[in-house]
Amino acid sequence: MIVDLPNTTTNAINRKLVDLRNDGGAVALGRVLTLVLAVDEFGADAAISTANDASCEHPCRVVAIVRANKRGSSRLDAQIRVGGDAGASEVIVLRLYGPLSSHGESLIVPLLLPDAPIVVWWPGIAPDVPAQDPIGRMAQRRITDAAQEKLPVRALLRLGEGHVPGDTDLAWSRITRWRALLAAALDQPPYDPVTRATVTGASDSPSTELLAAWLAFALKCPVTRKKTPPGTGMIGVTLVRSSGKVTLERPDGTVGTLTQPGQPVRRIAMHRRSDVDCLIEELRRLDPDELFADVLTKGLPALHPPKGSRSEHSHVEDNPEVAAV
Repeated sequence: MIVDLPNTTTNAINRKLVDLRNDGGAVALGRVLTLVLAVDEFGADAAISTANDASCEHPCRVVAIVRANKRGSSRLDAQIRVGGDAGASEVIVLRLYGPLSSHGESLIVPLLLPDAPIVVWWPGIAPDVPAQDPIGRMAQRRITDAAQEKLPVRALLRLGEGHVPGDTDLAWSRITRWRALLAAALDQPPYDPVTRATVTGASDSPSTELLAAWLAFALKCPVTRKKTPPGTGMIGVTLVRSSGKVTLERPDGTVGTLTQPGQPVRRIAMHRRSDVDCLIEELRRLDPDELFADVLTKGLPALHPPKGSRSEHSHVEDNPEVAAV
């Protein structure tokens, strides 16, 4: 069910929600959090659809703040989606016009679930420091997506400079499978240390940067970052040890090949993770991700040291994004 409320107020929205619950029981009550989407008109429908699908594992109230036309007078158009049009959640879409488009934080307060955690997701361009954003300050968790930025590596470095516990990025969730497979490979004999590593992936892939930064932080060994054409994503990792190389490659974006000394070659399904899968993973934990914080604030700067300095643990090929930082 979709209910449109043009030129409305938050009080009218709340009254309508109560009416829907009383009349048809359409609004679920077992919600575990409030998920706030801060998005522009372009891409709003796709982001709301992703949140709907993610709500099947995490029933929640989704409040989408859609910044529409900033010109003209202030106006709030709302839409309430429940039942089959809202997954396992209830969705409130707020379209803000005129000067009101810059004050979304004041509108969502009356719509937050009482005594429930708040998660904010920016599906597109995020604030430079999410925790200082008026909406971000309300949240226990703040989810960004560096892949949506024009310069993804620069966006990650900026996120690291202003990192606050509770910040995370979907680029980190996209490499969960890679990290698990590499950690499992190193958890088997022989246990000799990794002396150097090479990470290959697209020049515009923030996930590749984070994987390289994770290895630099965790293994404390030299890490070389090799670039492939934009859009090719994460391609492969090579870990060099005295007993031989451990390689994990996924050249076609669907099937990975894991090669280890003394073991048969393994072929593993490694499809690129969807935004739904990544969002579901991030909503599973509402406490700060300490490992992501260390990779972002320690591993990534080691991979991309400031100009004039040199890190002994990394080597990055020329990258126009990094040069612009």
